[in-house]
Amino acid sequence: MNERTPIHPPAILPLRPDGRRPRWSVMVPVYNCMEYLEETLESVLVQDPGPDCMQIEVVDDHSLDGDVAGLVYRLGRGRIRYFQHPANRGSLRNFETCLNRAQGEWVHLLHGDDLVVPGFYREIERLFNDCPSAGAAFTNHIFINEKGRDLSYYKPLMTQSGVLPDWLFRIAGRQYIQPPAMVVKRSVYERLGSFYAVHFGEDWEMWVRIAAHYPVAYSPRHLAKYRYHTGNVTTRSFLSGQSIRDIRTAIDLVQEYIPAQHRQQLRKVARRNFAAYFANTSHKLFGQLDQPGAAFDHAWGAWKMSPDLNTTVSLLKLTSRYLYRVWRNINRANERRTYTADSARHPAGRG
Repeated sequence: MNERTPIHPPAILPLRPDGRRPRWSVMVPVYNCMEYLEETLESVLVQDPGPDCMQIEVVDDHSLDGDVAGLVYRLGRGRIRYFQHPANRGSLRNFETCLNRAQGEWVHLLHGDDLVVPGFYREIERLFNDCPSAGAAFTNHIFINEKGRDLSYYKPLMTQSGVLPDWLFRIAGRQYIQPPAMVVKRSVYERLGSFYAVHFGEDWEMWVRIAAHYPVAYSPRHLAKYRYHTGNVTTRSFLSGQSIRDIRTAIDLVQEYIPAQHRQQLRKVARRNFAAYFANTSHKLFGQLDQPGAAFDHAWGAWKMSPDLNTTVSLLKLTSRYLYRVWRNINRANERRTYTADSARHPAGRG
């Protein structure tokens, strides 16, 4: 476990068969998300069926933004376990630690800035009971902002709950899931290993990997909340440009899970869909975060990933927005210089 980014799926060791196990493990990986962690844990505790049924544990990747242990002990009063790495290991290694420390049959990897809605655990349990062959189950999700306000509701993948038909071919073409919505049987992680290779899109790669080996169950109910904020891994990946580099890698990785006769088609679909996503992201980076460098990295990267009409138009629009901004700033600077010169020539008289 030396490298921060494992090049192969890390092993998740089976538990001793004679040990008593809870049904659930809610594992909460955290790093510098104190601002949101209390709300995350409260969303679990309000649904807590008790320690015999559910393990709840915070796995802290050596956070620097506050007393995580103190918050856990104050809020959980002994109900929530706490583990801290002696040094920061990175998100992939923290996920691996979470999965290996999980004792339950079903593992919910709930990031420390996301939430679940009351009824989430009952709904997932119903899915697994109705679809016992499923290796994983997830619900629909809601996007929220830094303040916890709902931004948008993701449209349903199907109107009724149950096993998703042709799921491998659908998920291999685009991302439909946000992490707080997904629960995976521990036995599946034991067989397939943990997250690896990339820090952006590592969840998508995992969901494709699972779909290649197991049926996956789904509920259209919006019972999980994924939080957008400037400090999360997703935003940091956008600003650094790692997001596009990692997705290119992830698209290559998932090809081995797809039947050979479908790989070329699904690779093209995935590249087109992710390119459209990054093209849209480029305008958010430019307008909302005022990061023109990162915006052009994404717009150009999207075009190279899939040079179609959509990415071409997006790149041209972004260029127009940038040129307009330059023109506007030049005009404002000229107006300020003109005003300063006029003031110097015609100073206000004294009364």
